[in-house]
Amino acid sequence: MNGLLGKKIGMTSIFDDSGQVVPCTVIEVGPCYVTQIKTKERDGYEAVQLGFDPMRERLVRKPQKGHFAKASVKPAKLVREFREPGMAEVQPGQEIKVESVFTKGDVVSVIGTSKGRGFQGVVKRHHFGGGFRTHGQSDRERAPGSIGSSSYPSRVFKGMRMAGRMGGEQVTVHNLKVVGIIADSNLLLLKGSVPGAINGYLEIRKRKAQ
Repeated sequence: MNGLLGKKIGMTSIFDDSGQVVPCTVIEVGPCYVTQIKTKERDGYEAVQLGFDPMRERLVRKPQKGHFAKASVKPAKLVREFREPGMAEVQPGQEIKVESVFTKGDVVSVIGTSKGRGFQGVVKRHHFGGGFRTHGQSDRERAPGSIGSSSYPSRVFKGMRMAGRMGGEQVTVHNLKVVGIIADSNLLLLKGSVPGAINGYLEIRKRKAQ
């Protein structure tokens, strides 16, 4: 396997071998269960479908029940696919834990959904500097300024950076180092921060060999 699914627990800090403080994110990774194996002959591509975080039975719809029952696993809240070239060692219903995929020192990419900030102005959303605080103006400190171009072309170009909804988007952070694994609690410690809020779902993928 080249990756697993997890949930963001929070942030902490640890000491490395040289005594330096390392800020890190704690992620609950797995156990994940193989819910389906896709093959090139049947599906057109090869992939392993994983499920994470059990779902209450009363919330599962009948088509979902049949899908999970076929693999003899409990229904899961999060289901994602991982492209795998060779899957002879993976079987439907198999349990995959964090220590079987990741080791200390690995470099990974993390995919998550950023925090939704709602409607924000240009200063917070696009890091505008704002207007002057003097010379007669008093209410334009956080305004974007002119968005047009005088008499020509007399319109606002598409893609103009303006106020609007911020966050709530898929974000990928590359080159995060695994600084620790707590196998008994299914915890993975990554150096630095990852996208999303606490209890947000994440995809952790190992960096491809160069």
